[in-house]
Amino acid sequence: MPTPYSVLSSELLGFGPEARVLIINCDDFGMYGAVNAAVVESIERGIASSCSLMVPCPGAAEAMRLLGRRQEIPFGIHLTLVRDTVNDRWRPLTTRERVPSLLDGTGELFTSDRISELLANAQVDEVACELRAQVTAVLDAGLAPTHLDWHCLADGGREDIFDATVALAHEYGLAVRVWLDPARRRMRQRGLPVVDNPFVDSFRLDIDTKAATYARLLRDLPVGLSEWAVHPGQAQAHVPGWQVRRTDYEFLTSPQARDLLDREGIVVTDYRALQRAWAGDVDLGSDWYT
Repeated sequence: MPTPYSVLSSELLGFGPEARVLIINCDDFGMYGAVNAAVVESIERGIASSCSLMVPCPGAAEAMRLLGRRQEIPFGIHLTLVRDTVNDRWRPLTTRERVPSLLDGTGELFTSDRISELLANAQVDEVACELRAQVTAVLDAGLAPTHLDWHCLADGGREDIFDATVALAHEYGLAVRVWLDPARRRMRQRGLPVVDNPFVDSFRLDIDTKAATYARLLRDLPVGLSEWAVHPGQAQAHVPGWQVRRTDYEFLTSPQARDLLDREGIVVTDYRALQRAWAGDVDLGSDWYT
């Protein structure tokens, strides 16, 4: 996915034309306590640069307390319309009566294996209502997010959901994680920074060769802006995808990871730089989504 533009997004952020710039964002912060502990350690002791908070999840209150005590940690909001398994009792923040199209037959959020049903049924005004509730909950806690992204829904899963999210981000002065075409092209046409290179989701990597794969990706990282969505977690079997999370956690906090970054001269950044660029686009919301 090479950028079609002569100026890389990394250059829009002030880096040189040969700079290799990487966001290492820990998704799923707030899912469970075992995830929270690993995310904080992956940032404070490891190579991760930021995280994304899931507000409807059972570990969210603890995660927000952790962020309140660690204001140096940049974080976004991992907008959550999907729960991982039937055992997860994640409900919308808005009342069920206001967002019926987002709920399955049990009154819960749809599970990840039923995303197609969610996207077929979801009414965009109800989506916007729930996303706003999640953003408001974070702001009401006195926290200052940098960006919005989605749990299990690449670029929101639907164009109108993406547009509603971009409008919400513009309203609150936030950036948005964008990594699929054509949304990436649309944002670049507005002069906004998005990833220049292929996006890495750690759930798509083989568990048994994870460390070697990460090492290769660092050695081969191209110039421009790249992003990894990693999912560190401590090894607890009740946490969905715990094997993926354990292997992420082990690599992110390893001496090997830090040594590779240093030897390769890779610049690790976070969404604060993108937020400044996105917040400066005063025309973004004028003709976007209403």
